Amino acid sequence: MSNLNPEWNEVFTFAVKDPNSQVLELLAYDWDKVGTHDKLGMQILPLKYVTAHEPKIFTLELLKTMDPNDPHNKRSRGQIIVELTYNPFKEDDNSVRDYENATEVDKAPEGTPEGGGLLVVIVHEAEDVEGKHHTNPYVTLLFMGEERKTKRVKKNRDPRWEQDFEFMLEKPPVGEKIQVKVLSKGSSFHWHRKEDLGYVDINLSDVVNNKRINEIYHLINSRNGKIHIELQWKT
Repeated sequence: MSNLNPEWNEVFTFAVKDPNSQVLELLAYDWDKVGTHDKLGMQILPLKYVTAHEPKIFTLELLKTMDPNDPHNKRSRGQIIVELTYNPFKEDDNSVRDYENATEVDKAPEGTPEGGGLLVVIVHEAEDVEGKHHTNPYVTLLFMGEERKTKRVKKNRDPRWEQDFEFMLEKPPVGEKIQVKVLSKGSSFHWHRKEDLGYVDINLSDVVNNKRINEIYHLINSRNGKIHIELQWKT
């Protein structure tokens, strides 16, 4: 439904390792039933502005990009209002151990560049992906100009891949993003050979800070599609 002043009132929970360095990235889209979803704007909120145990409401101006010199940011794109509450783990809280266990990863293999590390991307599965002419989904990963692909799963809206990919890096990928795209490939005789089923851009700063991120992401340009991606940073 068309609405210039939407209210969601939804609650999301994230594990925070270092509120003094981590940020919350917000992106607003105009969802379209047919075609692509238009990006309305974005904003970044440093968590250091949130006081422990004290709910705080922020009214943020949406921007085209986070580049302070981008002339497109002069145009008004509306505001987004969010409420944040930071509840630190207690020393004797079981959730501390659960979080540490969930984020623990193996060390990087021998030969890893000093000061760098190994980025591991595990493509688990997707849900509710559907093409207009065929649904034979596979995933491409685009990172720093390098592309990797999973196998293709034929005629399946809920494909499971369970494939992992490794990128050896000379320095932590802070500020970098990896694009995860779901595509469908038809037969060689099909008129529509390839279809885009949705994508998501994942900021890698969090995996560097937390060592491991295991999330389900909503696919952009997909009606209901989601993809389960696990990221690990080994040093």
